[in-house]
Amino acid sequence: MLNHGQVVRLIFGLKLRELRQERALSPAELARVCDVSVSYLNEIEKGKKYPKADKILSLSKALDVRYDQLTSLELPRRLEPIGELLNSKLLKEFPLEMYGLEPARIIELIANAPARMNAFISTIFEIARNYEMRQEHLFLAALRSFQEMHDNYFEDVEQDVRAFVGSNQLSTAAPFDLGQLERVLTEEYGYTLDRETLGQHPVAQQARLRSVFQPKARRLLMRPGLSRGQQAFVLGREVAFNYLKLTERPYVSSSPQVSTFDVVLNNFKASYFAGALLMEEESLLRDVKKVFGAKKWSPDLLLDLMTQYDVSPEMFMQRLTTLLPRHFGLQSLFFLRFDQTDASTPFELTKELHLARLHNPHGNELNEHYCRRWVSLRLMDEARALPVPDTAAAPVTVAGAQRSRYFGTEDEYLCFTLARAGTPTQPALSVTVGLRCDGNLRAHVRFLADPALPFRIVNETCERCPIPDCESRAAAPTEIVRLAEKAAFEAAVEALVQGNS
Repeated sequence: MLNHGQVVRLIFGLKLRELRQERALSPAELARVCDVSVSYLNEIEKGKKYPKADKILSLSKALDVRYDQLTSLELPRRLEPIGELLNSKLLKEFPLEMYGLEPARIIELIANAPARMNAFISTIFEIARNYEMRQEHLFLAALRSFQEMHDNYFEDVEQDVRAFVGSNQLSTAAPFDLGQLERVLTEEYGYTLDRETLGQHPVAQQARLRSVFQPKARRLLMRPGLSRGQQAFVLGREVAFNYLKLTERPYVSSSPQVSTFDVVLNNFKASYFAGALLMEEESLLRDVKKVFGAKKWSPDLLLDLMTQYDVSPEMFMQRLTTLLPRHFGLQSLFFLRFDQTDASTPFELTKELHLARLHNPHGNELNEHYCRRWVSLRLMDEARALPVPDTAAAPVTVAGAQRSRYFGTEDEYLCFTLARAGTPTQPALSVTVGLRCDGNLRAHVRFLADPALPFRIVNETCERCPIPDCESRAAAPTEIVRLAEKAAFEAAVEALVQGNS
C-alpha cells in the first residue's frame, strides 16, 4: 500500500520534473544552480527523496515559482489524473505487496514516464466511467485474481482451522455440531446471540439480511428461519474474524457497501475459514473420491454428499473449488453463481471464479441473455417447476451434471450444478463448478464415460450465438446479425477501394 509520505514525495518529484522541463533546464543545470548533486536531484524527481526546507527554497527560486506552489499536492492540469490516482483511497488501500508489486516500483514507473502513465490512467478512468465501474468492482476483481494466483487453495488458512480445532478440542464429524461454535463465541469471545431482533426489523426483513454484528455490544443478530447450514456459516465466519484477528470486516451479511480492500480480503478469509471448518479437508476428500469413483452419474451423488455435511449449495460448491485444484490437479476450473429474483426476471451472474483461463460465461453489463443450454439455468427452471407445499416451505434443491462443449470449439467441461428455488415469486439460485474434460479428469471421474450423462453444445449469450434453430433461445442473435452486416459493409468498401465494383 502507498502511504502518505510516498504520495507526497512522488507528487513533489513529478512537479519538480515538469517545471524543470518547462524551463528547458537539464538535471545538471538545475543541480548546479541549487548546489545539489545530479544523483540527489534524480532521486527527488523519482519520489525517492524529499528535500529539506532550504533546498526547496533554492529550487523554488531557480524555477521561479512560489515555495508553497512547489510543496502543494496539486499537480499541473496535464498530470491531474495521476494526482487523482495517487490521492485516491484505491491506490492507498490496495495491497500491492500481495501481488508482488513493491510501491517503490509503481512510483518508479510513474516517475519515469509521467506523460505516458497519465494517458494510460486517463484511459482507465474513462473506461470505468463509461461502464459505471465502482471501487467495489475493482476490489472484487482483485480478489478473484488473488484466488486464481493461488489456485484458490490457502494452506495458511487450512492450518489455522486445524489449529483452532485442536486448541478447542472440537469434533469435525459431519454435520458439524453448531453448539461447539456457539460455545466458543459466547464463552471465549464474549458474544451474545440474538435470533429474534432481525425478524422484527422492517429494513432487515426487506433486505433479507442473514446476520448483523453489533461490535459495541458484541451482539450477533441472526435472522429467524435460517437453515442449519446457513447458521453454521454465520457462526463459523464470526469465529474466524476473532481467531484470525481480522479487525477490518463487514458487520452486515451480503452488504453491497465495500469501504476498503482489506474488508473484502478479510471477509473472504473468514468465509474460507468457515467452509474449511464445516467441511473438514481429509473427510471431504475421501467422500469426493467415492463420488468420482461411481460408474454411473446420478443427481443423488451430489445431493447426498451436501446433505451429509448439512451445508448450503453455495458453501458446498465453493469448498470443492478449494480442494479439486490442489488434490486432484484440476486447475482448469470455473465456479458460477446465477441468481433470479423471481420467475419473471432475468438471470444474473452474481459470482464467478476462473482458474487457469477465462472460461465463459462471465459477467457482462450488456443486458444480454445467457445461454439457456447451460445446466446452471436449466436446473433453476426445473426447480421452480417442482411443487412447493406452501410459501413458507423451504426452497427445493435439485442437482444436475452436464458435459458442455462450447459451440465451434473442442473445449468441453463437466459441469456440476446445485439449484435452489421456491415459488415463482421467490428468489432462485444455482451454483456450478465446471471442470475441463481432459485426460486428468477422465482418470479421476469414472462416470464421465456414462452415456446417460447429458451432453449439450453451449454458448455464452443468445445475442452472440449462431446456433441455428436453438430450442432454448431467449433472444434473437442480434450481435451476430450486426457483425455480419459490418463485415458485408467492410467488404463492399474494400472492393470499391480496389476498383472491383
